[in-house]
Amino acid sequence: MKILVLNGSPRLNGNTTAIVDAFAEGAREKGHEVNIIPVGQKKIGGCLGCEFCHTRGNGQCVQKDDMGEVYKELETADMLIFASPIYFFSITGQLQSAITRFYATGKPRKVSQTALFLSSGAPEVYNAVIQQYKNVIDYFEAEDKGIKMVYGKNNKSAAMLADMKTFGKSL
Repeated sequence: MKILVLNGSPRLNGNTTAIVDAFAEGAREKGHEVNIIPVGQKKIGGCLGCEFCHTRGNGQCVQKDDMGEVYKELETADMLIFASPIYFFSITGQLQSAITRFYATGKPRKVSQTALFLSSGAPEVYNAVIQQYKNVIDYFEAEDKGIKMVYGKNNKSAAMLADMKTFGKSL
């Protein structure tokens, strides 16, 4: 299976990256191909609402930025994972910008499974993000394979990283 992970963290060595890397290690051990795009490090603007993609672009966005890499990988991904730290009750702006740009292409044609990885300082900040994720996967008509939430002292703990690796192996 080809797995695409959109890591929204702007921090190269942050908690979200640690859980993504642990997951990827387990999934690769199982034989899956895992591609991690660090959208938090990319230059991706949000959707402009200009409608170029639907009126003249044939599903192509007018913006020429790093989102092209995401579009290319989405064409062949079987599973899509959204990963983000929680900043003020939401995913990062960088990941949100990438998600809004799905408007140009609509549903990823091949994605049939999804998952959500979140990290934060406290457990009571996830509700809005989880609802947004459920709305997106309902639109994609994809199977939710799991929502993984880590917070506080659990971030980067040996037990949590082992759990993420096991999750990767379970697919």
